[in-house]
Amino acid sequence: MNPKVDFYFTANEKWQKEIEQMRIIALDIGLNEVLKWGCPCYSLGDRNIVLIHVFKEYCAYLFFKGALMSDPENILIQQTENVQAARQIRFTNIKEIVKLKAALKAYIYEAIAVEKSGLKVPVKKTSEYKVPEEFQNKLNDNPALKAAFKALTPGRQNGYLYYFSQPKLAKTREARIEKSIQQIMAGKGFDE
Repeated sequence: MNPKVDFYFTANEKWQKEIEQMRIIALDIGLNEVLKWGCPCYSLGDRNIVLIHVFKEYCAYLFFKGALMSDPENILIQQTENVQAARQIRFTNIKEIVKLKAALKAYIYEAIAVEKSGLKVPVKKTSEYKVPEEFQNKLNDNPALKAAFKALTPGRQNGYLYYFSQPKLAKTREARIEKSIQQIMAGKGFDE
């Protein structure tokens, strides 16, 4: 157990019993416990395997390359249609975790095997995302913005394109684009 991560398990009163049990299962496998993205992350060397995180209605294991895993128990969940690699196993009470303990260990062992194999999740390229017309116009009118956007990592570009394309109203898309220009020019993602 990593003392730097302990606070996470005491701060989440609603899910404390559940996430403590999840912690024990991950540590039983011999993974390293570190804090990443504000959550307990279990890794093998420098490779992330699984993360514990809590939400209002559930707590979950998040498998970083879950899309590559078999799912014999049919319990892996794609958080949203835009999540490409990660998959969750969600829990709403400790009984579910205890009942699935052996299966959860098997899933973690499979996640380790996937990571060791070097397999990569095929992800959509930025060119496959639709560029909203309002943003394309801004890029065409502002060469510095276009250069700054192209300099962003593919993940940041994808994040912006998704964020910009969600609203139904052009007015809302334009407002999101305007609010994001400084972030893009600074080389940051929209949520940084």
